[in-house]
Amino acid sequence: MAKKDPDLPSAPTVQVIERMFTLIDVLASREEPVSLKEISEKAGLHPSTAHRILNDLATGRFVDRPQPGSYRLGMRLLELGNLVKGRLNVRDAALAPMRELHKQIQQPVNLSMRQGDEIVYVERAYSERSGMQVVRAIGGHAPLHLTSVGKLFLAADDPQRIRAYAARTGLHGNTKNSITNLEALERELSKVRQYGQASDNEELELGVRCMAAGIYDDQNKLIAGLSISAPSGRLEDEWLPKLKETARLISEALGNKPGGTH
Repeated sequence: MAKKDPDLPSAPTVQVIERMFTLIDVLASREEPVSLKEISEKAGLHPSTAHRILNDLATGRFVDRPQPGSYRLGMRLLELGNLVKGRLNVRDAALAPMRELHKQIQQPVNLSMRQGDEIVYVERAYSERSGMQVVRAIGGHAPLHLTSVGKLFLAADDPQRIRAYAARTGLHGNTKNSITNLEALERELSKVRQYGQASDNEELELGVRCMAAGIYDDQNKLIAGLSISAPSGRLEDEWLPKLKETARLISEALGNKPGGTH
């Protein structure tokens, strides 16, 4: 998450700006237009003061007046919100939390995204001075059904898309642990949906296990996965809550609402 600038005050230093923020919050709390009387009461402002500020906001298209005496949030806020959303980058949002998680567990943390029938590793946090590690190369890729993050994406698909994926890829395996038939894959994906997490039990590479949690955008859409890779005997169950919390923080930084259902 973005760190707060210590040089910025905790509240607006100009009273009219503080009042403007309060009025915007009041309008944001209601889907329908709100009367001036109700706005002024909720904001704790005299009606004439609220009216003056609302009129200035309407001039800048931050507030609309659908009917005389009533107000709602304006299209300018939507335009600005879309600009902010377009500039949010999952890699930028993820990097600092990934590094913090790596510090706690001393194992590589990977950020992956879906590209067609594969996942692609787009970022990693690791230390060259740590002991035995499993480091995935940035730009590397792997089949969805053989990876923990890939299973997250498959679990988000409907049954028809999963069957189409199986038909296209043939569900080829890399190891004796690989899931290579549709029925077994569907059972695995059911568990992923149930628990909100996924694992790779030496399915991509013998001797390597992974666990993954999803990263979601402001529309609650799965856009990336965060995973921990480790030698099979060193992957620890107690890392999972830390992994899920880190994924949640990244999702929140991308506009995902706390408590969203995944």
